[in-house]
Amino acid sequence: MDATQGYGFAAFLAQSDAVGKSTLALLLAMSLATWYLVLGKATQVVLERRSARRFLEAFWGAPDLAAAAARLEAHTSADPFSAVAAHAIRAFRHHAAHGARRLDEAGSAHEFLTRAIRSEMSVQALRAESGLIVLASVGSTAPFVGLFGTVWGVYNALVSIGMTGQGTLDKVAGPVGEALIMTALGLAVAIPAVLAYNGFGRRNRLVVAELDAFAHDLFALLTTGAALRNGGR
Repeated sequence: MDATQGYGFAAFLAQSDAVGKSTLALLLAMSLATWYLVLGKATQVVLERRSARRFLEAFWGAPDLAAAAARLEAHTSADPFSAVAAHAIRAFRHHAAHGARRLDEAGSAHEFLTRAIRSEMSVQALRAESGLIVLASVGSTAPFVGLFGTVWGVYNALVSIGMTGQGTLDKVAGPVGEALIMTALGLAVAIPAVLAYNGFGRRNRLVVAELDAFAHDLFALLTTGAALRNGGR
């Protein structure tokens, strides 16, 4: 018999029981979920960045507030900046037309506009965080799932070796080495999830900071009718 026969990942799968195969299926599902979120959110980031750049150039390039609002209506709200601007302008016009007739509209126009902008910024921040909890969960649990698969594989290998009575090195090294594949798979699933979580988290923090600066300039434009000198930075 060939000395290498019965070794390798295929042999490990053939010798695995239901628990081992379930652990492997769980790692596969984690990996698919991770890459689905990574590719989906990466595409979303690119599209939102392009949309935001076009919107900010058109919005701050408008000669007055009416022209900026008209350009906003013609622009699809596909990014946080245009969404905040659209919500703020609607709130500003609503308060100007109806005043403070309800409890949640009480106070000055400045207070009402501030609440409206903060509310929409919170919505956009929550929207940007969608999916990150899955990446965090995969990154923190996948190594332990792989370790569990390794422990279970080593246990089965040692039980099999004990039942056959063949405890030589060549009989032990193969099954134990194959079981260690599960630990490697767990790390292979976790590392991309952790990197993606950190990358998207940093991007979200930058966008929130930029959105906060934009909201400040937008508030000045709506309340005074003129943009700040550094508006649209």
